[in-house]
Amino acid sequence: MQAADSADSHATRSAPLVPVILAGGVGSRLWPLSRALFPKQFQPLLGDLSLLQATLLRASRAAAEPPIIVCNEAHRFAAAEQCRALQLPWRCIALEPEGRNTAPAIALAAHLAAAQSPGARLLVLPADHVIQDEDAFEQAVKTAADAAGDDQLVTFGVTPTHAETGYGYIELSAPGAGAQPLRSFVEKPDRRTAAACVASGRHLWNSGMFLLGARACLAQIEKRSPAMAEAVAASVQAGQSDLDFFRPSKAFLDSPADSFDKVVMERADNALVVPVSFGWRDIGSWRAIQDAVPADADGNLIRGDVMALDATNSLIHAQGRLIGAIGVRDLIIVETNDAVLVAHRERTQQVGALAEQLKRLRRSEYLLHRQEFRPWGSWESLASGARFNVKQLRLKPGASTSLQKHQHRAEHWVVVGGVAEVVRDGETFTLTENSSIEIPQGAVHRLRNPGESPLEIIEIQIGAYLGEDDIVRFEDEYGRTP
Repeated sequence: MQAADSADSHATRSAPLVPVILAGGVGSRLWPLSRALFPKQFQPLLGDLSLLQATLLRASRAAAEPPIIVCNEAHRFAAAEQCRALQLPWRCIALEPEGRNTAPAIALAAHLAAAQSPGARLLVLPADHVIQDEDAFEQAVKTAADAAGDDQLVTFGVTPTHAETGYGYIELSAPGAGAQPLRSFVEKPDRRTAAACVASGRHLWNSGMFLLGARACLAQIEKRSPAMAEAVAASVQAGQSDLDFFRPSKAFLDSPADSFDKVVMERADNALVVPVSFGWRDIGSWRAIQDAVPADADGNLIRGDVMALDATNSLIHAQGRLIGAIGVRDLIIVETNDAVLVAHRERTQQVGALAEQLKRLRRSEYLLHRQEFRPWGSWESLASGARFNVKQLRLKPGASTSLQKHQHRAEHWVVVGGVAEVVRDGETFTLTENSSIEIPQGAVHRLRNPGESPLEIIEIQIGAYLGEDDIVRFEDEYGRTP
């Protein structure tokens, strides 16, 4: 019996630890910087790296295996490009056809990991967290890995520093260090309840990070939510690999939308919690960013072109224009090229409600910025009218658009930097700075950057209909043809 236990323990320790990065969601409480088609996890909110990139590096230090990234279909190229920028390999980028909360996302990753390594364990990390003490994080992962065994489900509970109402809480059976059984979960509380939780010494912030066996995870989901287990399993079985991505079938949408905490952790009898103190924050609101970054002598966090006079305890973020702020205190002011947010710092949790109102009104400011990212580079809207659009295109070295045509618009391209190779109805043209070319309505065309420097183009679109869906693709190296 002892030999068998020893063998099981060795097998558990040798099982691969696969990071699972949850990169879905729209980050609506960080509007107007975070938009549905380019949300917070892909943006450098706290430094030079995006939140996703910081999470990828953190995961690579804590686990040797390449990660599984779970994100929305609309964000697939941003996820892949940010991995490539770090020169980090990945195991799979799994594409949710629609966000269904964390439980189906983790189940999807568990199926993919177990298919390659039946004994795999998962280190589940949301892509929107910041952790200041990386060494302490790695040690916490080791503690959790030692405690997990074959079927234990381990979460990480953060020792609270104040009565925070934006986080859920985990109650311990008794205060202590190391992995231990958890007693209960507390949903995001009011301020009085949060203060009582902190004062008890037995409550931790619920970080939403987990370490668990892939098969144990799937067994618990099947036990607690058979409909979810069936839908996700069917979507994986009928799913398809596409270039760098895995697309589950539409059966994924039949899964109930619920969190892993509610489906599994709050009901499991084999759940443990590792208390941690490594400078953790969930970057879910502007107040969280303000608290995560050191302020200046006046208590302000200022980014961009800002002139502040007698301003205190405020976050002021200018993206494209000058912001002048006089005599303000305790405010969040965020400017983008198409929207401005002004909010009291104590009410930033309500920014999500404002974003939802924009969504209901079908305002474009909910979905996207004037700048949009594509696998070949990006474009930014400069001006628009009833029958015209003016855009600035930026193509990466060696990149090209698809071979395509437009049914309802003509285009005029002017090169302002770099060298362009243009295919138009079978002819190839090379354009240098200050050269231009017409792309008539219905012409089959492609734009390529053959150089080693970025290519910048001013594109003028003219036509009765100028929607982004007016495109017919014939060839595309990024897999976007029908």
